[in-house]
Amino acid sequence: MEQEKLEVPASNTSQGRSIAYSRSTTRRMMEMLDGNLHGNVHGGVIMRMVDEAAAVVAMKHARHPVVTARVERFDFLAPAYIGNVVSIHCELNYVGRTSMEVGVEVVAEDLMTGETRRVASSQVIYVALDKKGKPTPVPPLIPADADEQARLERANLRRMRMRAIEEELAMIQHMASEV
Repeated sequence: MEQEKLEVPASNTSQGRSIAYSRSTTRRMMEMLDGNLHGNVHGGVIMRMVDEAAAVVAMKHARHPVVTARVERFDFLAPAYIGNVVSIHCELNYVGRTSMEVGVEVVAEDLMTGETRRVASSQVIYVALDKKGKPTPVPPLIPADADEQARLERANLRRMRMRAIEEELAMIQHMASEV
């Protein structure tokens, strides 16, 4: 099955934005409906919070509606519990022509003890849409300082590794289909 390539309209996106421009943190206390019988927060609750919070970052950068195109990675590292305040820290890692990769760190805090723990991390890719629901160009990501430049360089390396893996998988699938 051959995929059709979408035509992306030209627009003036020469004005770049920094990572700090759209950086965001969302917080919410975990309630009974968020958890299971053991008092742990469901992974799906965390995933939904991540998708919603990261979409805010992508929309703020693009100034367009966005759709989730891919979850590049989602790692659960420790549990969050009912009663914890879960913070979703999001910032752009990379911006392409119409797509944006948002890096996410999830932290849970016990407000009674002050204990915090990193409970998840993720990279989510969004595509900006125009009024007709088609992909539309987004402003470039301009590093404002050395930390932002390093973040962009790490994202570029990760993208190159992922591209190589995808090419290798495509080759394997092609060879398997010929058998």
